[in-house]
Amino acid sequence: MEFFCHHRDRSGSLPLRTELREEHWSYMDRYAAQMIARGPTFAPDGETPTGSVHIVDLPDPAAARAFAFDEPNYQAGAYRDVLLRRWHNTLRRTMWDFPGGRTGGDRYLVLGLGAGQTADLDPRADRDELIAYGPLLSDDGARWLGTAALVRAEDPDEARAVLTPDRYAEIEVHAWAFGGRPAGSAIGVTTG
Repeated sequence: MEFFCHHRDRSGSLPLRTELREEHWSYMDRYAAQMIARGPTFAPDGETPTGSVHIVDLPDPAAARAFAFDEPNYQAGAYRDVLLRRWHNTLRRTMWDFPGGRTGGDRYLVLGLGAGQTADLDPRADRDELIAYGPLLSDDGARWLGTAALVRAEDPDEARAVLTPDRYAEIEVHAWAFGGRPAGSAIGVTTG
Protein backbone atom coordinates (compact mmCIF):
# COMPACT_ATOMS: atom_id res chain seq x y z
CA MET A 1 0.00 0.00 0.00
CA GLU A 2 1.29 3.42 -0.89
CA PHE A 3 0.99 6.40 1.45
CA PHE A 4 1.45 10.15 1.09
CA CYS A 5 2.89 11.90 4.15
CA HIS A 6 3.34 15.68 4.44
CA HIS A 7 4.89 16.89 7.68
CA ARG A 8 4.36 20.66 7.98
CA ASP A 9 6.90 22.68 9.94
CA ARG A 10 6.09 24.51 13.13
CA SER A 11 7.04 28.18 12.91
CA GLY A 12 10.63 28.73 14.01
CA SER A 13 11.58 25.04 13.90
CA LEU A 14 14.41 25.32 11.35
CA PRO A 15 17.20 25.23 13.99
CA LEU A 16 15.69 22.06 15.47
CA ARG A 17 15.37 20.44 12.03
CA THR A 18 18.97 21.37 11.25
CA GLU A 19 20.10 19.81 14.54
CA LEU A 20 18.17 16.61 13.78
CA ARG A 21 19.16 16.31 10.10
CA GLU A 22 21.33 13.20 10.55
CA GLU A 23 18.73 11.51 12.76
CA HIS A 24 16.08 12.24 10.10
CA TRP A 25 18.24 10.82 7.30
CA SER A 26 19.17 7.75 9.37
CA TYR A 27 15.48 7.14 10.07
CA MET A 28 14.63 7.48 6.37
CA ASP A 29 17.51 5.15 5.42
CA ARG A 30 15.44 2.37 6.99
CA TYR A 31 12.73 3.03 4.37
CA ALA A 32 14.94 3.62 1.31
CA ALA A 33 13.70 0.50 -0.52
CA GLN A 34 10.04 1.50 -0.01
CA MET A 35 10.43 5.20 -0.91
CA ILE A 36 8.59 6.47 -3.99
CA ALA A 37 9.40 10.15 -3.52
CA ARG A 38 10.73 12.47 -0.83
CA GLY A 39 11.83 16.03 -0.35
CA PRO A 40 11.35 19.34 1.41
CA THR A 41 8.72 21.97 0.70
CA PHE A 42 9.57 25.66 0.75
CA ALA A 43 7.95 29.05 1.29
CA PRO A 44 7.34 31.20 -1.81
CA ASP A 45 10.92 32.54 -1.48
CA GLY A 46 12.07 29.04 -2.51
CA GLU A 47 14.58 28.87 0.34
CA THR A 48 12.77 28.76 3.67
CA PRO A 49 11.77 25.15 4.48
CA THR A 50 8.10 24.65 5.36
CA GLY A 51 7.79 20.89 5.55
CA SER A 52 8.76 17.48 4.28
CA VAL A 53 7.00 15.13 1.83
CA HIS A 54 7.44 11.36 1.79
CA ILE A 55 5.57 8.95 -0.46
CA VAL A 56 6.27 5.44 0.69
CA ASP A 57 5.06 1.87 0.13
CA LEU A 58 4.19 0.25 3.49
CA PRO A 59 2.23 -2.85 4.54
CA ASP A 60 -0.81 -1.13 6.09
CA PRO A 61 -2.20 2.05 7.69
CA ALA A 62 -0.72 1.15 11.09
CA ALA A 63 2.78 0.96 9.55
CA ALA A 64 2.15 4.30 7.82
CA ARG A 65 1.16 5.94 11.12
CA ALA A 66 4.28 4.53 12.77
CA PHE A 67 6.39 5.88 9.88
CA ALA A 68 4.87 9.37 10.19
CA PHE A 69 4.76 9.72 13.96
CA ASP A 70 8.01 7.97 14.95
CA GLU A 71 10.00 10.29 12.66
CA PRO A 72 12.62 12.19 14.75
CA ASN A 73 11.53 15.70 13.75
CA TYR A 74 7.93 14.87 14.63
CA GLN A 75 8.97 13.36 17.96
CA ALA A 76 11.01 16.49 18.79
CA GLY A 77 8.13 18.87 17.98
CA ALA A 78 9.49 20.39 14.76
CA TYR A 79 6.23 19.80 12.89
CA ARG A 80 2.91 21.53 13.55
CA ASP A 81 0.84 18.84 11.81
CA VAL A 82 0.94 15.84 9.53
CA LEU A 83 -1.23 14.98 6.54
CA LEU A 84 -1.15 11.20 6.10
CA ARG A 85 -3.30 9.54 3.45
CA ARG A 86 -3.33 6.34 1.48
CA TRP A 87 -2.19 7.11 -2.06
CA HIS A 88 -2.09 5.37 -5.43
CA ASN A 89 1.02 5.62 -7.65
CA THR A 90 -0.73 6.39 -10.94
CA LEU A 91 2.59 6.81 -12.80
CA ARG A 92 3.98 3.50 -11.48
CA ARG A 93 7.45 4.93 -10.99
CA THR A 94 9.58 6.60 -8.34
CA MET A 95 10.98 10.12 -8.42
CA TRP A 96 14.34 8.59 -9.39
CA ASP A 97 12.71 7.35 -12.60
CA PHE A 98 11.48 10.85 -13.52
CA PRO A 99 12.69 11.52 -17.08
CA GLY A 100 13.62 15.12 -16.17
CA GLY A 101 16.18 14.08 -13.56
CA ARG A 102 17.01 15.80 -10.27
CA THR A 103 17.90 19.22 -11.67
CA GLY A 104 16.52 21.75 -14.11
CA GLY A 105 13.29 23.68 -13.74
CA ASP A 106 11.18 24.46 -10.72
CA ARG A 107 9.40 21.66 -8.88
CA TYR A 108 6.19 21.83 -6.87
CA LEU A 109 3.95 19.83 -4.59
CA VAL A 110 0.33 20.29 -5.70
CA LEU A 111 -2.15 19.13 -3.12
CA GLY A 112 -5.87 19.12 -3.93
CA LEU A 113 -8.22 18.45 -1.03
CA GLY A 114 -11.36 16.76 -2.32
CA ALA A 115 -14.79 18.34 -2.34
CA GLY A 116 -17.06 15.41 -3.09
CA GLN A 117 -17.08 13.67 -6.44
CA THR A 118 -13.89 11.95 -7.60
CA ALA A 119 -11.64 14.00 -9.90
CA ASP A 120 -8.33 13.73 -11.71
CA LEU A 121 -7.76 10.00 -11.29
CA ASP A 122 -5.69 10.19 -14.45
CA PRO A 123 -3.29 13.09 -14.99
CA ARG A 124 -4.39 15.96 -17.19
CA ALA A 125 -0.80 17.16 -17.60
CA ASP A 126 2.10 15.92 -19.70
CA ARG A 127 3.35 12.83 -17.86
CA ASP A 128 6.95 13.84 -18.66
CA GLU A 129 6.51 16.85 -16.33
CA LEU A 130 4.97 14.78 -13.52
CA ILE A 131 7.39 13.43 -10.94
CA ALA A 132 4.70 11.66 -8.88
CA TYR A 133 0.91 11.69 -9.19
CA GLY A 134 -2.00 9.96 -7.55
CA PRO A 135 -5.25 10.13 -5.62
CA LEU A 136 -5.40 10.58 -1.85
CA LEU A 137 -7.61 7.86 -0.41
CA SER A 138 -9.23 6.76 2.84
CA ASP A 139 -7.34 4.12 4.87
CA ASP A 140 -9.38 1.34 3.28
CA GLY A 141 -8.77 2.76 -0.21
CA ALA A 142 -12.50 3.04 -0.91
CA ARG A 143 -13.01 6.82 -0.79
CA TRP A 144 -11.29 9.53 -2.83
CA LEU A 145 -10.15 12.42 -0.60
CA GLY A 146 -8.11 14.45 -3.07
CA THR A 147 -5.03 14.33 -5.28
CA ALA A 148 -1.32 14.84 -4.64
CA ALA A 149 1.23 15.53 -7.37
CA LEU A 150 4.88 16.44 -7.62
CA VAL A 151 5.45 18.35 -10.86
CA ARG A 152 8.06 20.30 -12.77
CA ALA A 153 6.54 23.60 -13.93
CA GLU A 154 7.46 27.15 -14.89
CA ASP A 155 5.60 28.68 -11.95
CA PRO A 156 3.00 27.88 -9.26
CA ASP A 157 0.08 28.67 -11.58
CA GLU A 158 1.29 26.18 -14.18
CA ALA A 159 1.77 23.61 -11.41
CA ARG A 160 -1.75 24.24 -10.06
CA ALA A 161 -3.15 23.58 -13.55
CA VAL A 162 -2.42 19.84 -13.24
CA LEU A 163 -5.67 19.65 -11.21
CA THR A 164 -9.23 20.60 -12.16
CA PRO A 165 -9.80 23.71 -10.00
CA ASP A 166 -13.55 23.49 -9.38
CA ARG A 167 -13.36 19.87 -8.16
CA TYR A 168 -11.46 20.67 -4.94
CA ALA A 169 -12.30 22.46 -1.70
CA GLU A 170 -8.74 23.79 -1.76
CA ILE A 171 -5.61 23.42 -3.86
CA GLU A 172 -2.25 24.11 -2.24
CA VAL A 173 0.95 24.65 -4.22
CA HIS A 174 4.32 24.48 -2.46
CA ALA A 175 7.81 24.82 -3.90
CA TRP A 176 9.43 21.37 -3.56
CA ALA A 177 12.83 19.78 -4.19
CA PHE A 178 14.17 16.24 -4.54
CA GLY A 179 15.22 15.09 -1.09
CA GLY A 180 17.59 12.65 0.50
CA ARG A 181 21.15 12.59 1.65
CA PRO A 182 23.64 14.71 -0.25
CA ALA A 183 25.96 12.63 -2.44
CA GLY A 184 28.86 11.20 -0.48
CA SER A 185 27.39 11.60 3.03
CA ALA A 186 27.07 8.91 5.68
CA ILE A 187 26.44 5.25 4.78
CA GLY A 188 26.74 5.99 1.07
CA VAL A 189 23.00 6.62 0.69
CA THR A 190 22.51 9.37 -1.88
CA THR A 191 18.75 9.39 -2.37
CA GLY A 192 15.49 8.42 -0.74
